[in-house]
Amino acid sequence: MIHIQDFNFKDRKVLVRVDYNVPLNENFEIEDTTRIDVSLLTINKILEDGGAVILMSHLGRPKGKEAKYSLEHVLPYLQKKVDVKVFFAEDCIGEEAQNLVDALPPRKILLLENVRFHKEEMEGDVEFAKKLASYGDTYVNDAFSAAHREHASTSVIARFFPKNRMFGFLMQKEIDSLNKVLVNPRQPFTAILGGSKISTKIDIINNLLAKVDNIILGGGMNYTMHKALGGNIGASLYEEDMLPIAKEILNKAQDYNVNIYTSSDTVSADKFGNDATRRIYNTANIPDFMEGMDIGPETCVKYRNVILKSDTILWNGPLGVFEFDNFSNGTYMIADAVVKASEQGAFSLVGGGDTISAINKFKLTDKYNYVSTAGGAMLEFCEGRKLPGILSIYDD
Repeated sequence: MIHIQDFNFKDRKVLVRVDYNVPLNENFEIEDTTRIDVSLLTINKILEDGGAVILMSHLGRPKGKEAKYSLEHVLPYLQKKVDVKVFFAEDCIGEEAQNLVDALPPRKILLLENVRFHKEEMEGDVEFAKKLASYGDTYVNDAFSAAHREHASTSVIARFFPKNRMFGFLMQKEIDSLNKVLVNPRQPFTAILGGSKISTKIDIINNLLAKVDNIILGGGMNYTMHKALGGNIGASLYEEDMLPIAKEILNKAQDYNVNIYTSSDTVSADKFGNDATRRIYNTANIPDFMEGMDIGPETCVKYRNVILKSDTILWNGPLGVFEFDNFSNGTYMIADAVVKASEQGAFSLVGGGDTISAINKFKLTDKYNYVSTAGGAMLEFCEGRKLPGILSIYDD
């Protein structure tokens, strides 16, 4: 397989699949530029070698050509971050795009319009992929967060570049970091899994049981476990149909000699809001009119002790409703513990949209060994699935 750092892009026209699916406010201003920022290493390598860069991406889930999903909204920021001219094609295929590609000189950038403006993108249409492929002589996939999609620009297109296809720097680092955690982790290995639904994490838990020493649970997953064990969780979020599976997980964990940690105390509220009345209860004995919103102080100490004794840490999902300041302490305390473990020599990988939002809020983003920009792709990788966007790059 070709490695990007060893490849010379001089005089090549390089199709680069990036993920510029960034959040925009009502004025179409970018609220989080991370996904653009992390693409610059790959872009700059190509430009410095003397190649021309043709960027492909999606934005949102448009139904046809919708102006609010135009990649024109990311153009000003991208132009500000690079030292060369960035051209923009108002469609990703067609005569205008072809003319801009033909005229694109070395060391310049062309940003194609949202590939999802064409339904053929998500259908993985071969002819659509062939049209995109015709623009370049080299293909670089640097969109790990879309690697779990078998779409035209993320996997199908690679077949048209049998000798000149590779991962970008971001994609390669994502894969290497996840493999470091999942393939040969240093023990003790602790996985921290939060978020609202245990149903979205079942496959991850099952895949991790043979690898981890500890699983720490937060959020709705935590309350589902307590409910399965017969606890009274009040009005806390849980999944009724997952109760039998929660019990199965606990039994499997015993078979694998894995410790599953759930909260012993909970910060509860009389309504879902930052201004709610707060009380701390035993998680297995929350009054019916109260809802669990965060892990309690006793649980914070327990979880932190486990984290600080770990040499490998995987964290996906907040521990409570961190968006409300009055219920963010638990997630902050765990975020801080992972930072301290990292400083002591542990390898930490943090990922998932809500998790990244939390560490951004706490201004801790640069304190971990690796922060994954992916959501669904990271989850599927952790579940042990083979991702189309990765498989398509490997040599046949």
